[in-house]
Amino acid sequence: MAPPKQNWEKYDKPTDDKEDEKIVALDEGDIALLKTYGQGPYAKELKSMDKKIKEMQKRISEKIGVKESDTGLAPPNLWDIPADRQRMSEEQPLQVARCTKIIGDGDNAKYVINVKQIAKFVVALAQRVSPTDIEEGMRVGVDRTKYQIQVPLPPKIDPSVTMMQVEEKPDVTYGDVGGCKEQIEKLREVVELPLLEPERFVNLGIDPPKGVLLYGPPGTGKTLCARAVANRTDATFIRVIGSELVQKYVGEGARMVRELFEMARLKKACIIFFDEVDAIGGARFDDGAGGDNEVQRTMLELINQLDGFDPRGNIKVLMATNRPDTLDPALLRPGRLDRKVEFSLPDLEGRSHILKIHARSMSVDRDIRYELIARLCPNSTGAELRSVCTEAGMFAIRARRKVATEKDFLESVNKVIKGYAKFSSTPKYMTYN
Repeated sequence: MAPPKQNWEKYDKPTDDKEDEKIVALDEGDIALLKTYGQGPYAKELKSMDKKIKEMQKRISEKIGVKESDTGLAPPNLWDIPADRQRMSEEQPLQVARCTKIIGDGDNAKYVINVKQIAKFVVALAQRVSPTDIEEGMRVGVDRTKYQIQVPLPPKIDPSVTMMQVEEKPDVTYGDVGGCKEQIEKLREVVELPLLEPERFVNLGIDPPKGVLLYGPPGTGKTLCARAVANRTDATFIRVIGSELVQKYVGEGARMVRELFEMARLKKACIIFFDEVDAIGGARFDDGAGGDNEVQRTMLELINQLDGFDPRGNIKVLMATNRPDTLDPALLRPGRLDRKVEFSLPDLEGRSHILKIHARSMSVDRDIRYELIARLCPNSTGAELRSVCTEAGMFAIRARRKVATEKDFLESVNKVIKGYAKFSSTPKYMTYN
């Protein structure tokens, strides 16, 4: 290896003999020319004109005596507080009325309004309302002197009723409901067929069924089927729990039922699902104390809406209960509830299908004999079979395994079906029937 050169840090790059070119500095004319780069031909004139206008505005404001303040208000010497107070006292609250009829059309139209508990009036529109804003049957705000229509109001539907509408579709499909194939077919005939193929009913000259009662022991899939229907159809789905319609004050429950059907009629197609309908649909009787009167009024309003003078349109009604024997006969007659679909206990094939559905989302051994497990669970509901699958998973977790085996399922059958037999409602339900 060659030794390093001496004084290598002092190495100088050889320079060319060329002399550096002389840099010429920009003069004022060049700078003015550069400043005009990118400007339009009239930019300068526009800028100066804008400046003149602003100066003129400032001079006018000074002459008038207006000057900008921090609060944005006029100077205190220009305030007229008594006149403002008088104007505020003149603005009275509006009364709510209903526009019952429109006479004539255009700007010269007159409006018949009905103010509750006062009288009917023929009035004109205020200046701020246009004729296209007001329709017949609409709620309006009117003043207290001339009763002129001041503002159109939205339809009166209670927020608690609006909240019953199901916005997001449930994630349950017909494939997730096991052991009730016939029931699903009957349900689809009543709900889906009239909405999807109405011409078939028109050609035959019959009205499609309007209402369905789903009944059977607890845990057989009544609510699950209703959720699958909600997922399947594009119709608006409204879910009502029977006990929500039992209210504290007289007439409140009946009003809620009325508004519920009002809201449903505004929709193109609607399905109303009353879950646990025995809370309001019980057979009428007099206990002497009048404690059940309000619940009976709510049910009578429901009966009236199901089969009253008002046409129901594209509204389908589903009702679910596990005590069909307690329901009022007036509610169950054809025309109100045309179909009664019984959700009975699943048979052997249905039980094995339910077990497979619940095991589908679990980590289980491949060679589990679901039919054998189904045979060991006689007279059990879908909810109990789901509990069997859950308990099998719990046994696997307890043994610190990642996969549930057939042994886990057999142990969970002993625990759920045999051990919890005293809590089962199925034998009790069979005695009701």
